[in-house]
Amino acid sequence: QLQLVESGGGLVQPGGSLRLSCAASGFALDYYAIHWFRQAPGKEREGVSCITSSGRSTNYADSVKGRFTISRDNAENTVYLQMNSLKPEDTAIYYCAAARSCLRLGQVYDYWGQGTQVTVSS
Repeated sequence: QLQLVESGGGLVQPGGSLRLSCAASGFALDYYAIHWFRQAPGKEREGVSCITSSGRSTNYADSVKGRFTISRDNAENTVYLQMNSLKPEDTAIYYCAAARSCLRLGQVYDYWGQGTQVTVSS
């Protein structure tokens, strides 16, 4: 079965850290750029970060710059999102998606994960 599977979410206190994983099953991830999105209740989906297939280029939403780091291990067929200095406003379901590039406008996503819940609360 061809799919992306996210893991690593959970409940963390403000200021804490989590590392999310996005693992590919049934296909090679190294052909794809990987996007991380998040969606909080009652809010629109927000692009968080992206990494190109080679890993040489990344981008981040202004709201997470300096706190989140995206990386990939193509040998492990996995992309990671290291999230530090977490804030309550980071609470959301986080999704990864595979695409041909890190462009968002008009992008077609070949695969989506099911999402992992991140809750930042004291």
